Amino acid sequence: MKVLVIDVGGTNLKVSVSPRKEPLKIPSGPEMSAAEMAKAVQKATADWGYDAVSIGFPGPVKNGRPGREPHNLGGGWVRFNYGKAFGKPVKILNDAALQALGSYQGGRMLFLGLGTGLGSALIAEGVLEPLELAHLPYRKGRTYEDYLGLRGLKRLGAKKWTQHVATVVAMLQHALQVDYVVLGGGQTKKLKRLPPGIRLGNNRNAVVGGIRLWEDPVAAKARTAE
Repeated sequence: MKVLVIDVGGTNLKVSVSPRKEPLKIPSGPEMSAAEMAKAVQKATADWGYDAVSIGFPGPVKNGRPGREPHNLGGGWVRFNYGKAFGKPVKILNDAALQALGSYQGGRMLFLGLGTGLGSALIAEGVLEPLELAHLPYRKGRTYEDYLGLRGLKRLGAKKWTQHVATVVAMLQHALQVDYVVLGGGQTKKLKRLPPGIRLGNNRNAVVGGIRLWEDPVAAKARTAE
């Protein structure tokens, strides 16, 4: 089965189909609606062949659909008919959970996506649990996302931002009792040193996750319908 994987971000859509080596980037941004996303992807992949679609959505997913409108994009995501738009079977998973699924190597793993916002997911002994840590309070009336997302990087500068990343990772590592933490997302290139037990993810992991969502037994345990 050939799977088209769409990793929806606040800055870019990253689109790929195996065995493509590097995802195609399509600019997104705060005005992009679900319909505009589908049109942009279909136009860019008009000559690609695929049998199914996996979408990594930047927000909670309930009953296989976006649970609310995304913070960093336009509207129309909750009620949009994705299957009709693409003309193929579609599965939707939280974007951090999609990358986590592609990054998983057994045991208990926490995934944090350091991108425009802050994505998070936990996999414990093969069971995937999408998390929503981004908007929980952290410091001075601000959230985890305010510190670890792109806004935090711009406000704090790379040095202080890196310190907060290390602090939050250590806190969550202890609280969730994970064996290892994987950091993904575009801002990881700002990290020059990694604490023990931390691994860097790869953009390709979202593609692996999108394929596993249809084919891998671990993905069958993904709790995407809650």
